[in-house]
Amino acid sequence: MKTVLNSIFTYINLSKGEEEKAKVLDFVKSSISFRGANLWILACAIVVASVGLNVNSTAVIIGAMLISPLMGPIIGAGFGLGIYDFDLLKKSLKNLLIATIVGLVVSTIYFYISPFKEAQPELLSRTSPNIYDILIAFFGGLVGAIAITRVEKGNPIPGVAIATALMPPLCTAGYGLAMGSYKFFFGAIYLYSINCVFICISTFFIVKYLDYPTKKQLDEKLQKRVKYTITALIIVLILPSIYFAYQLIEEKKYQQQIDLFIHNEFTNKGITVVYKKTKFIEKPKKLELGFLSKRYQPDEIKTLNQSLKEYEIKDTKLIVIQDTTDLKSDILNEINFNKSKLSQKDVSILNLKKQLAANTYDNKALLAEIKILFPEVDNISMSNHTFNENSDSTATVPVLIYTSKAPLKDEYTKKMTLWLQQRLAKKDIELYRRPLKAFKKIQPKKVVQK
Repeated sequence: MKTVLNSIFTYINLSKGEEEKAKVLDFVKSSISFRGANLWILACAIVVASVGLNVNSTAVIIGAMLISPLMGPIIGAGFGLGIYDFDLLKKSLKNLLIATIVGLVVSTIYFYISPFKEAQPELLSRTSPNIYDILIAFFGGLVGAIAITRVEKGNPIPGVAIATALMPPLCTAGYGLAMGSYKFFFGAIYLYSINCVFICISTFFIVKYLDYPTKKQLDEKLQKRVKYTITALIIVLILPSIYFAYQLIEEKKYQQQIDLFIHNEFTNKGITVVYKKTKFIEKPKKLELGFLSKRYQPDEIKTLNQSLKEYEIKDTKLIVIQDTTDLKSDILNEINFNKSKLSQKDVSILNLKKQLAANTYDNKALLAEIKILFPEVDNISMSNHTFNENSDSTATVPVLIYTSKAPLKDEYTKKMTLWLQQRLAKKDIELYRRPLKAFKKIQPKKVVQK
């Protein structure tokens, strides 16, 4: 049994591959400051994240999270708390406050001057944090703290920056300030606070688990005070998030019952619903429906309202929109919105088609012409190849690979290159030969049994 336990402990032991504690602390201390380059990087990352939220681009938001230096002071605060270095804790919190203020100011200015004021889904998703956000922040913070204490930092650090998502809620709070929306501001700041605090707490636990030496010995009374403060902070942040998670679950259940009601009462009876809108937050809740051709009398609407209770849809008022002018306007708005989505997809597909066309050659037609001019050539394959993709000097070169029994003479190679340049209107073309025998199947050797 002891052997099994020792084997399990060996697998989960975090001491293996651990960096020297003094070096880790030096690294943490060096990454908490927000002066000079770090401040400029933060401001630029805030602008990039704000643009991503503004145009609803997930890729741009992820890019902003990767270049953001916000994790530094939060990890520093966790280390300061874990080793009871209150000078490090104060310095980390001070720099985090500076970073937060800079982030709010830059994002507020951007959204105030931006011509696009509409709240996109990426913005809306950062205004209602719940218990799942706490789990993401806590376990993401654990990964970040573990990665920092390793000799080989590895790939987790960028992943932690994306998972814990500090930048988007901070920028969303700036959007709330720019638009004068307290709901957006407080919802986003709450999510930002959750991320900061639980990354800090998870770092505290890792520091304690790895037994980092404390800077000063605290008396039992002060240690208890630190523990009580952390516990109180956890409770203060968890309770509202549990409520939000409960609301999210209830809203999903509500939507499921609404869909069931519409399916049974209308769709199954051949009545086409062309407009549906639910208002879950209002009291009473509202369900607005519009129909293609069906018209309801007041008595029928009253009966439908009563039947809502049979589907466990409580505290809800059904409103049937029968004013054709208003209904037409709503439908047109919905169609235009869907068209804009489709047009964006069409543009993306067109761009991809252009890229494919630019990289594709008619090898069959080219081979037919080449064989007339150079009968020695048996087959060809031509395509574009991109070099230096991870640098600023990207180059795309057309490459032709030909097969022949013997290599072409130099003069023929030059002639073929010049002909291809003229034929394809390409400046640089490279030729390579692949011998015919390279395509022959390698036959397995027969094993002679003795």
